[in-house]
Amino acid sequence: MIRNVSLSANTSGALFGLAAFATFSIHDVIVKQLGASYSPFQIVFFSALLSFPLITIILVSDQKPGTLRPVHPWWIALRSVSGSASAICAFYAFGQLPLSQVYGILFAAPLIITVLAIPMLGEVIRIRRGLAVLVGLVGVLVVLNPDKTPMSSGHIAALIAAFTGALNSIIVRKIGNDERGVVMILYPMLTNLVLTAMVLPFVYVAVPIADLGGLAVVSALVLLAMGLLIAAYTRGDAIIVAPMQYSQIIWATLFGVLWFNEFPEWQTYVGTAIIALSGIYILKREATGNVSKNTPVLKTRTRIGTATGVRVGSILRRKRKK
Repeated sequence: MIRNVSLSANTSGALFGLAAFATFSIHDVIVKQLGASYSPFQIVFFSALLSFPLITIILVSDQKPGTLRPVHPWWIALRSVSGSASAICAFYAFGQLPLSQVYGILFAAPLIITVLAIPMLGEVIRIRRGLAVLVGLVGVLVVLNPDKTPMSSGHIAALIAAFTGALNSIIVRKIGNDERGVVMILYPMLTNLVLTAMVLPFVYVAVPIADLGGLAVVSALVLLAMGLLIAAYTRGDAIIVAPMQYSQIIWATLFGVLWFNEFPEWQTYVGTAIIALSGIYILKREATGNVSKNTPVLKTRTRIGTATGVRVGSILRRKRKK
């Protein structure tokens, strides 16, 4: 349900949301640029490593009593691996495909969340949301355009990123109330570092100072974007803030044309529009009382395809308890 807040509060939330997703888009542009020279494993490793000092401050500020032992170790393990897979695959896809095409596929995550919520959360999906999912999946096929464009490793990576990112969100929804925030953050971040470090000796390329600066900027931008997103959800309703993610297609078009000389075919934009409208409809249905028991899409706060492992929702819950 939409809270009874002033228009200015929701407007402020929307503006912070737009700023957050614009920042994420700049982050993705730099990842794509670096992807021409470095393996996604190397980019994710340095992005997670350079984010670690600030994330450590977030971790030590968690005053909730308890240990670092997970209540649900197997779910935490699956969340950690799926989070790493999502980041690595998204970074690889950005390096292989036009930005707008990657976004079009990643935008399918809310559709996948809706489907996964049935077996994992016991969510009941009735005909309206079910049809929205089917229409959205048609949009994914339009983006992929299999009749004219052969399926590439970049397309497969983007699909895996969307699926594992959605799985990650569902796991957080399933166990988030039982686990300490520090547990939900620490293990995924350590998994990112360990898994990519294991591969790093086989893919490592020496990094000049300029590119090391680019990696540092990637880490800084994702933390800045998360801060803006937290500000957005603190001020405005989720039903207002969440659709702001679709503004990234505008930035993808702008950056793609100006920076990478990318001119995707019309099918990319038509398919993305179908996916976005389906996602917005699902959000609207979840925001309607007595339609969704778990509101899994509406309560997904964190954007897919980042290397920190930090969940915006966890930080928001801690802020509200203070």
